[in-house]
Amino acid sequence: MKRSATVLLTALAPVSWGTTYAVTTEFLPADRPLFTGLMRALPAGLLLLALGRVLPRGAWWGKAAILGALNIGAFFPLLFLSAYRLPGGMAAVVGSVGPLFVVGLSALLLGQRPTARNLVTGVVAASGVSLVVLKAAGALDVLGVLAALASAASMSAGTVLTKKWGRPEGVGPLALAGWQLTAGGLLIAPLAFLLEGPPPALDGRAVGGYLYLALANTAVSYWLWFRGIGRLSATQVTFLAPLSPLTAAVVGWAALGQALTPVQLTGMALAFGATVAGQLGAGRPGAGRYGTGRPRAGRSGTEGPLWTAPARTPAPVVESRPPAESRPAAERAS
Repeated sequence: MKRSATVLLTALAPVSWGTTYAVTTEFLPADRPLFTGLMRALPAGLLLLALGRVLPRGAWWGKAAILGALNIGAFFPLLFLSAYRLPGGMAAVVGSVGPLFVVGLSALLLGQRPTARNLVTGVVAASGVSLVVLKAAGALDVLGVLAALASAASMSAGTVLTKKWGRPEGVGPLALAGWQLTAGGLLIAPLAFLLEGPPPALDGRAVGGYLYLALANTAVSYWLWFRGIGRLSATQVTFLAPLSPLTAAVVGWAALGQALTPVQLTGMALAFGATVAGQLGAGRPGAGRYGTGRPRAGRSGTEGPLWTAPARTPAPVVESRPPAESRPAAERAS
């Protein structure tokens, strides 16, 4: 039950991210992807830093910068670039190969051997997402495809490294998310002002949209995401990612009047089935590079996996009996 609750809470992150497209198109200024990425990341990161009240120490300054660049600073701009240059939902289709990237990187960095189940599930998830979001349209843009692949690889590498490095002793997922969002936002900031100029004028709708993106869509969602990475395997977490385009399709149907075809409904069923299958048969989350769920001590405190060590099963109570020679003859005969 506890593991199921963790999966459900972690799933809220990609579900929230699936609302980003509708909020962006309906509430925010057009053609400001970098500024939007900045407004998502930096305010959320500063808020979580204030709540966590913990700063990195020692080697964790570098680790937080690397994770922030991979999960936020590089991921956001590459994702927006691919969305602007590729037709229809092609960016989501290319990005849906993320679970396969994670399977490969987990083998290299975590020592988790890829299984046929994970590989097949990843292919099915990507195929389902393709049926949901892919629309017949135009020639492919090479730069857009490369950006989509790079964004998926960046987030996948960040997910696996977050699992590999864990967190310092006494630091929770709230502070870890704050470090990464702040580092990523600081990386995006100069690009946004250099390439897009000064911030646009904002009306009430835009302010409300940015508040939603910064708070629910980013601060809460990334806290849940990094919390999930600490308690589940990297592959389990990444197989929740298809929930994002599925949510986007449902929001488009429910709120924007976009029709869902039988082909899209079939794709949704496939992608959702792959998401469920990705959570089954995963075994203990601690299995892999370190062999157990117990953390590995390091210079910065407790490094390695974030999961809780599995409780030891008490040894069975064995009834003790005195030696045969000290028992009555009748009992010895029995």
